[in-house]
Amino acid sequence: MPSLSFRRLRRSLGLLAVVPTLLALAACQAPPMDEQEAVATHAQKAAEAAAAPTDEAGKALEAPPVGNCDATQVQSLVGQAYSDDVGSQAQQDASAKQLRVLKPNDVTTMEFVGERLNIEVDEKGVISGLRCG
Repeated sequence: MPSLSFRRLRRSLGLLAVVPTLLALAACQAPPMDEQEAVATHAQKAAEAAAAPTDEAGKALEAPPVGNCDATQVQSLVGQAYSDDVGSQAQQDASAKQLRVLKPNDVTTMEFVGERLNIEVDEKGVISGLRCG
C-alpha cells in the first residue's frame, strides 16, 4: 500500500509542475483575430494614404516637392572649416529657408525638404559636402 500512495503523490506533484507551464502558455495568447484584422486594416489604409500617387507601372505621378534651395551656388565651400557665420552665409547664398549641419554619425530623418541646405562636415569640422533636401 505505501507504494500506491507514493504513486499518487508523485502524480500530484507532476500535475503541479505542469500548472505553471499552462499558465505561462495562456498568458502568451495572441489578441483575438478581430483585433488583429482591425489593426492590419488600419495600417494598410494609413500606408495607402501616405503613398505617393502612381500609375499602373508604379511610376510616381508627381515629382517630389522642389524648393528654392540651390546648392550649386555654395560648392566652393567644400574644404573650408565650418562656422556659424559660414553656415548663415551659405544658407543665404543657396536661397535656402532652412539649414542643417550633418556631422559624422548624426542620426537624421530622410524626408526631402526642398528649401533646406544640408552642410556635411567631417570629424574636424571641415565642410565635406553641401546639398539641398
